[in-house]
Amino acid sequence: MTASENSMKKYDGLYIFAGSAKDDVLDKQIDKVRGEITRLSGNVLTTEVLGKRTFARPMQKRDNGVYVKIRFELDPNHITTLLGRYHLAEDVFRVQILAVDERRESVLARQAEERKAREVARAEAEAAANENKSTQGEA
Repeated sequence: MTASENSMKKYDGLYIFAGSAKDDVLDKQIDKVRGEITRLSGNVLTTEVLGKRTFARPMQKRDNGVYVKIRFELDPNHITTLLGRYHLAEDVFRVQILAVDERRESVLARQAEERKAREVARAEAEAAANENKSTQGEA
């Protein structure tokens, strides 16, 4: 692992694109955003299109936008440069970038696993109870 990979941090970027974006146009806009991240020697981890949403109040004569969440790794020194490039891009309406807290992420992942294990155990207990009822009803 090199020194530059060691200094990379994970970030969640929430991007709002113009509301009139069609699927093929939106894909090109998302590729541009990803390209800016990789141009600064970052890594895009996941991309999730959250869909079109209406704003609480109109902003810059727009009523809605398409929200996209991108998780990426980047050197913290390049974040201001990245934000500056996005402010110059006309297709990116708004950007919010947050650092990912690794400790919180691990706790949430562990809680999700525990919840899933409880659901599986509950389903098995219900299946066993239903089987006992059906065998008692036959006797």
